[in-house]
Order: sequence, then structure tokens, then C-alpha cells
Amino acid sequence: MEFTHVVDIVGNEPVFETGLLLSGRVDANDVRRQLSRWTKAGHLYQLRRGLYALAPPFQKVKTHPFVVANRMMRSSYVSLQSALGHYGLIPDIVPVTTSVTTGRPNQWQTPLGFYTFQHVKTELFFGYKLVDLGRNQQAFVATPEKALLDLIHLHPGGDSAEYLQELRLQNLEVLDPEKLQHQAKQASSPKLKRATANLIELAQAERAYETL
Repeated sequence: MEFTHVVDIVGNEPVFETGLLLSGRVDANDVRRQLSRWTKAGHLYQLRRGLYALAPPFQKVKTHPFVVANRMMRSSYVSLQSALGHYGLIPDIVPVTTSVTTGRPNQWQTPLGFYTFQHVKTELFFGYKLVDLGRNQQAFVATPEKALLDLIHLHPGGDSAEYLQELRLQNLEVLDPEKLQHQAKQASSPKLKRATANLIELAQAERAYETL
């Protein structure tokens, strides 16, 4: 298989799996050897076993990190600080793309960024949606409310008013109080219910300050 043929097949894909090149009478072992050679030559980025992206100048699509995260682990969605930054709820630039998964926790350092995955129980795997990221790319991302609840759930003492203050939350009008309460109730977690009360109080205080 020629590399130009690979570019023709996957040129419009942000990332691609080995299986996309395995069709017809193509020898799977030969394709894997070629992928390894092209990676060493700098034509491809290997993100994890079996997952690749074209490297510049062959890359036609600039890959959004949330898309990569979804493809790194299928049973996952982007959440925590990454999602909060996306919605403008925290002021910090987040260099790591963090997701939650029902699978084992994991992390990868790749040429396209650092990706980490934290485990949550199946009962807490909800509250995400397919988000349009531009350039015909979409990814599953937690709602603003669930991103906060995931962070609080996974952080010891995350329900305290002190911790929530440390997050330097902003633009709290983005949060839907009813959705926040509903998701905390769905999680059946006293910790998240306490945190929700504190978050609603923070949002009310922000609104009152803005009207002064």
C-alpha cells in the first residue's frame, strides 16, 4: 500500500483506526508494518495501539482534542476541568483533556496532547451530549452541570464551599439550577446534593453582585 493511498482514504478523518485500511485482499500484518514505518518517518502520529492521525503536512483536518479523547476510549465523555473550560465556567487554560469512563482509569501522552480518563460507576455515566466543535467534528461532552458534579464527586471534600471557591467559577448563569438538582438526585449522592445547594447559593450571590 502506498502512503498516498492512505492519505486518500483517511485524509478527511481527524483520527483513524487500523481497521479503516483493512479491506479487500490487503494483508493486515503488512499494513501494520507499514503504519509503524510511516510513524517512524513522521508521516503519522500513533495515539495508542491501533489509533493514528496524519501528521503535517499530510493532515487536512486539525483535530479537536475532545474528538481524540472520545476515540481513545469509546465508553467515555469529556468532563471535569476540560468541559468546564469549554463552557467558560473556569478561567484557567486546561492543558490536559480529561474524561470519565466506566472502564479502567488510564492516561496517554500523545503528539496531539495529554489525555487522562477517570473511572466512574455505571450509575453515574449520564449527563453528556454530542457537542458540535466546528470543522465537522463532534464529541460527547458533559453538560455544564454534570461536569461540575463529576469533578465534585471525584475530589475529596469537593462539596465544601471552600473547594468551590477555589475553583474560581465564573459565568454561573450557564448553569441550570433545575438540571443541577435533577442530576444530583439521579446520582443518589448526599455529597452531590450538598454541593448543589452550595453551587446554587454561589450563583445567586454572583447574580446579586452583578446587579449592584
